[in-house]
Amino acid sequence: MELKTSIKIIMKKLLIVSILLFISCSNTQNKTTGLSHPEWSYNKIIYEVNLRQYTNEGTFKAFEEHLPRLKEMGVGILWLMPIHPIGEKNRKGTLGSYYSVKDYKAINPEHGTKEDFKALVEKIHEMGMYVIIDWVANHTAWDNVWVNEHPEFYTKDSSGNFVPPVADWADVIDLNFDNKELQAAMIDALKYWVEEFDIDGYRCDVAAMVPIDFWFDTKKELDKIKPVFMLAEAWEPELHKYFDMTYSWETYHLMSKIAKGNETADSLKALLKKEEKMYSDTAFRMQFTSNHDENTWGGTTKEKFGDAAETFAALTFVIPGMPLIYSGQEAGLDKRLSFFEKDTIVWKESEFKNLYTTLSNLKKENDALFNGEKGGKLKILSASENDDNIFAFIREKNDEKVFCVFNLSTNEVSFGINSPDIKGIDKELNADSMNELDSSISFNLKPWEYKIFYKN
Repeated sequence: MELKTSIKIIMKKLLIVSILLFISCSNTQNKTTGLSHPEWSYNKIIYEVNLRQYTNEGTFKAFEEHLPRLKEMGVGILWLMPIHPIGEKNRKGTLGSYYSVKDYKAINPEHGTKEDFKALVEKIHEMGMYVIIDWVANHTAWDNVWVNEHPEFYTKDSSGNFVPPVADWADVIDLNFDNKELQAAMIDALKYWVEEFDIDGYRCDVAAMVPIDFWFDTKKELDKIKPVFMLAEAWEPELHKYFDMTYSWETYHLMSKIAKGNETADSLKALLKKEEKMYSDTAFRMQFTSNHDENTWGGTTKEKFGDAAETFAALTFVIPGMPLIYSGQEAGLDKRLSFFEKDTIVWKESEFKNLYTTLSNLKKENDALFNGEKGGKLKILSASENDDNIFAFIREKNDEKVFCVFNLSTNEVSFGINSPDIKGIDKELNADSMNELDSSISFNLKPWEYKIFYKN
């Protein structure tokens, strides 16, 4: 058994590398067949809620007061970071990490009670929104209730000691998914929150570090209760057999490089073409300019994107995928939120709220921007000049169109677009009126300026 678990640790660390090699050898015939998504998810945007930092109180009840504002902004899915009690043994910082779970069937008392959470879910549903919660399946806190009740659930080293899944994750210990009783207990806990609280799905932390067969069993059992929405913190195409959405990390990092002048629009065109071959038409990819990890450890939106922050925020709404808004981005969040201490978001007026509201309404109403197979494919258009700096494309579905032109550079650029696909488009975002487009149009765009045209 000791040899087996040691080998398991090594194999787990090699998992990401092996999958990457597999993908690199794939072609268009290897695209994973996607699953059926909940019907309500096709025109939604997702919003990540950092409860600890959202309000001074950090509670469900205090957050509930923000629901009307989020509804008005066009939010469709609320993703709550882990709501469970946090481990105290080997805790990082004063408050610890959300991702060090002490009890999968309990509520972190910092946030309130189970009754408070149930009331929040009911209110979210009453307002026509949906809610998923963060789930940490790969590891637990050192003082999780299972440590004493089921020590056999955990990976151990050659001396019989519990081990972290990654050396830097010293506040958590690795679960051994070779144990079928562990898998059954984990699925039971996952079912609990759907059955008892009527949540609509899960965001699954480090999903690729958990055996894929487990997610098959999980999805099958949860869907017996209700159609759930599953977001994997992963990028691997094969996970789309059991997950509705994965992270589009490569797009995020490339956009940041473009914003810093280290890449051009041509790189983005190439990446989106590559990913169209890698992923099924049904796959939802989550597009973002921030999330809890990136904000704290990678840098704020301002640090990552500078003057191009609005441009790339807009881009996440119009390329294929579901856009994510992280807590505070609509208020122009300009600090790295502390992960293990109280660090409340400063709420203020910002142009980003209007931006997100406008783009959310367009996404909800225009079939071309729907998620997955119900949205329009991205067709890249050529510019007459400065083509390496210009990202122009059109998406079309059910006679509805969205035509976008982005200047992804610090230079002012002049160019033309000539395509029969743009003919008949008659609206421009944030413009009172416009003449119907013919098959050609000229542009003179300032640095990072963009235009979005559409036809409903």
